This record gives sequence, C-alpha cells and structure tokens, in this order.
Amino acid sequence: MKHKELFKLLDEVQEGMETPTLKKHDRVLVIDGLNLFFRNFAMLNMVNPDGVHIGGLGGFLRSLGALIRQIQPTSVYLVFDGAGSSTNRKNLLPEYKSGRDLQRITNWEIFEDLDDEHDAKVDQIVRLIQYLKMLPVKVISFDKMEADDVIAVLADKLETNYNSNVFIVSSDKDFVQLVTDKTILYRPMEKEYYTRDTVKEKFGCLSSNFILYKTLLGDNSDKVRGVKGLGVKGIYKKFPELQNQHLTLDDIFDISARKFKEHVVYSRVVQEQDRLENTYKIMDLSNPMVDENEKEYLDKIIKEQVPELNSAPFITLYEEDKLGGMIRNLEYWLRDNFSQFKLYSE
Repeated sequence: MKHKELFKLLDEVQEGMETPTLKKHDRVLVIDGLNLFFRNFAMLNMVNPDGVHIGGLGGFLRSLGALIRQIQPTSVYLVFDGAGSSTNRKNLLPEYKSGRDLQRITNWEIFEDLDDEHDAKVDQIVRLIQYLKMLPVKVISFDKMEADDVIAVLADKLETNYNSNVFIVSSDKDFVQLVTDKTILYRPMEKEYYTRDTVKEKFGCLSSNFILYKTLLGDNSDKVRGVKGLGVKGIYKKFPELQNQHLTLDDIFDISARKFKEHVVYSRVVQEQDRLENTYKIMDLSNPMVDENEKEYLDKIIKEQVPELNSAPFITLYEEDKLGGMIRNLEYWLRDNFSQFKLYSE
C-alpha cells in the first residue's frame, strides 16, 4: 500500500470526529537501526572534503528526517542489534547468518579491503549514536539480542498497552509476521506500507501465517533451509489453508501426516519435523528472544520523558564531521523535524 492510500484510510477513520489532543504514543515510529544504516552505507558513495566516507552516517540522518516528515509520528524509537546479537539463534542453528561478516557490501575503491570497509562502518555507527543522543528520540540496544526481537516486544507493548499505531521501518521481511490492524511495516526500498491486505496481496497468506510461509520456504539471506521441492508457487497447492485460516506449526504437521503418501513434500515435512521446529523458533517473533528483565526495562523506556533536542552540539558535531550538504539548512531541519515531540501529552 502506497503512502497516500494508507494515510487517506487513516484520515477517513478520523473523519467526523473532534480533533483530539495528540499523545506521545498515538503514532509511533520504530526503526530497525542497522538495517537503515547499512542500506544508506551501501547506496551512498559519498565522502567529506577530507576523503572520509560519510554515506552511512549522513544518509541515515537524512533518511530519519524524511521518515518523520512522511509518517508524522508522535514518538520515535531506534532499535539496534546488541553485541553478540545472533548468539541465541546460532545456538539453535550454527550456520545462522554465517558468512555475512566475510563479505563486502560495496565495491568502491575508497575502501582498500574488507577490513577497511568494516572499520568505516563501525566508526560511522559509533558516531551516529552520538548524533541520535542529541535528538528527542529513544535509542535502544541490548547485548546478545537482535533488533528484530526487541522491536517485536516493543510493538506489542505499544499496541496492547497504549493502543498505538505502530510503524516499523525495515527492509527485513521477518517483520511481516508482526503486521496487525494497528502495526504496519514500511519497507523503504519499495516505498510501500505493508498492511494485512498488502501482505495477503504480496505473499498470498495471512500475516499471522507468514512465519509458517518462511519456515516452509526457508530464508537464504539467513542461511535457513526450507523444505526441498517446495517453492513459492507450490506452497499454496500443498497448504491452501495458509491463505485464509490462522494455522500453527502443529497444523502443518497434522496436514502433512494425513497426506503423507500424496506427495513427497508432505513426507519431507513429517520426516524433518525436528529441524522445522528449530527453524520456526529461529524465525518466530511472536515469542521473541528477550529476557524478562529487558521486557521490564522496555516498559520503563516507554514511560520515560522524551529526550531534549540539543541543536547546538548537534550542529557542532555535524560541522566537525564536515557533512556539508548532506542536510540542507541544518537548523531548519532540526527544528522542523524534531521540535514538535515535546508538545505531545502523556
């Protein structure tokens, strides 16, 4: 669903109602931090006057402003993977996301080799966090926890406890399973919002069944293997119930057991039940890998006051990094995108 179509629907829902005082939890923007950073780093081959690559840093800040103008949130959360974030899933599947750190994401001559590119990414991420701490946004990262899991808990708490409209920003398809009537996924590369209707149109299944869709098909980007012989076109011939009925993994096993002799795919599902259960655990964001202590801490973060906008040190840092024209009219950009968050009531 495109931007204009989505917000037309939201306006129609509010039409005829008295304009309420906006509260800070009404429309919440939740950004998958590293996902947005790496997208900008890989796409923007930009350097400052000293020849230092600034694409990830400057591109992220520019994208953040654009997202705020587009979605018009009442609060913003930026969630980053913590140190050792893949540990829990690697314990279940050692090959999970294997090889990612051994590949360059650019082919630009500015970086001599993989190590040089890696150092540039780390330097820019560290600097980015400094910038974000000067803005009225909340930055979250827990050691040994992936942003996916933290975002899943955060979105659920906001929707359940505050009746928030939640906009998750990421190109990661795993978030499709979190789409509800109140939680929407925005994929920047496609410039499209994924509502329940969009998920059905794009993938053919209910958003609640997307986890089963991925469990059966696998995910090459995460090195997660699916069921051999089962593809995008065939999945609904074998499991048409995914399209209109909410299913569980046990339902898939029951269907396969009943039809064991009808097709080799069913027999493979039954024979690989243990592996598929493991795959499901790795991909399942309805049961995120977040400790109870961190869940309680998220409650505290949600209730905390919005941080102050510190424009002067932000501008100083920007000038030190010689980001130049990455953001036009920086003072106006800061005021226009971030000054309103203090106005929203509790």
